[in-house]
Amino acid sequence: GTLEEDPQITHSRMAAAVHESVSLCVCHCPDKRTDPWLLVYSPVPVALIFLLYLCVVWLGPRLMRHRQPVDLRVVLIVYNFAMVGLSAYMFHEFLVASWLSNYSYLCQPVDYSSSPLAMRMARVCWWFFFSKIIEMSDTIFFILRKKDSQVTFLHVYHHATMIFNWWLGVKYVAGGQSFFIGLLNTFVHIIMYSYYGLAAIGPHMQKYLWWKKYLTSLQLVQFVMFLLHTGYNLLAECDFPDSMNAFVFGYCVTLIILFSNFYYHSYVTKEKRK
Repeated sequence: GTLEEDPQITHSRMAAAVHESVSLCVCHCPDKRTDPWLLVYSPVPVALIFLLYLCVVWLGPRLMRHRQPVDLRVVLIVYNFAMVGLSAYMFHEFLVASWLSNYSYLCQPVDYSSSPLAMRMARVCWWFFFSKIIEMSDTIFFILRKKDSQVTFLHVYHHATMIFNWWLGVKYVAGGQSFFIGLLNTFVHIIMYSYYGLAAIGPHMQKYLWWKKYLTSLQLVQFVMFLLHTGYNLLAECDFPDSMNAFVFGYCVTLIILFSNFYYHSYVTKEKRK
């Protein structure tokens, strides 16, 4: 006759199967809460923005070749301090929503419920994604001012890829430990856009901006912290998609290499020349 299987074993197998399907769903099923939001449902709009951005990067300097640089002083002051305001708002939301939800800094699964706190975290994730589209203006301003030397591979790579990364974040993992990236990055951007805002006021501000070098150091420290955070999560048992962690880990490695290269050529070699 057939051997009866222990009901307990059957139950644990079923539980494992359910857990597996939920894990798979977390990796591949879109977040129903964020799908109706602007630019989230389909990758097409984001892909078009990406292509348009690359066109501007390629075509912009060619169109500006025989033109005078555009004076954007007032625009830059308003834009940069508006970005300080937006970054401060997002930093506050990431901090408060994670604090009130008792988020863990080591392992935090996504809360896919529609509770007020889970929605608050999802909303600030969307704003963070949308801010990455707004930040593409940095490149347009460089091109209009004929500061083409600023439009480096690092600059274009960072701006062009962040919109995809955070589109994925908002579509699949709006919350959970994604918050750690948003929290640190918005803090760094408060300082970064303050620097750009002050620099835009005029050359007489330069004497107060001796700390630019430390801003690049802060950006590097931030990427190393992301690397450690996602690296730990890849090794630990954590109910957050490993595919997402692996993706962020690989991306951080590329940014650390590019930013270290920028830091070395901008500051170390200049110090040596002195």
